[in-house]
Amino acid sequence: MAMSSADLYLVLGLILATFAVPSLLGAFADRRRPWVAVLVFAIGAGMVGVALSRQSYTLHGVPEAFVRVVAYFVR
Repeated sequence: MAMSSADLYLVLGLILATFAVPSLLGAFADRRRPWVAVLVFAIGAGMVGVALSRQSYTLHGVPEAFVRVVAYFVR
């Protein structure tokens, strides 16, 4: 199966949201306002939302989407 744009949105959104979480926790620990981390997390969550609205994913479909995206760029 070929990679779709929904796969790319899902993978990039999950990566962005995952990288934003440590930044959020660090900002809260340092008693700073986490503006950039919140913005990155919101963008990642929005990308995941767009992907889920375009195509329904199961729990087994998420790793398959990662594999399709990596395979697309490795080829």
